[in-house]
Amino acid sequence: QVQLVESGGGLVQAGGSLRLSCAASGRTFSTSSIGWFRQAPGKEREFVGVISWNGGNTYYADSVKGRFTISRDNAKNTVYLQMNSLEPEDTAVYYCAAETSGSYLPRRTTSYDAWGQGTQVTVSS
Repeated sequence: QVQLVESGGGLVQAGGSLRLSCAASGRTFSTSSIGWFRQAPGKEREFVGVISWNGGNTYYADSVKGRFTISRDNAKNTVYLQMNSLEPEDTAVYYCAAETSGSYLPRRTTSYDAWGQGTQVTVSS
């Protein structure tokens, strides 16, 4: 089983940048795809992006493509979400999640086995 803890959220002005981290424990982390999701007040949790177990492949939602980048360091058991050119519409609680069954770049919340507690990102206009 994988346990996940997000950090790095905060308040930033529009156009600014933040880097979120997802620190993991558990022996299956290095073989798991890690996804990022976000949930704004009153809205459903939505897919942001995902990285394969070895970091060789990524996939992003259209709304963040070209602005957000996911990377991972398996030696440090950490996945990163670099967010640039932030917009007020990016305001949400951001979650990382682990998928341990081997699905290729999963995008549905139901595909993931473990979730972090979330970190708040607020972008002011």
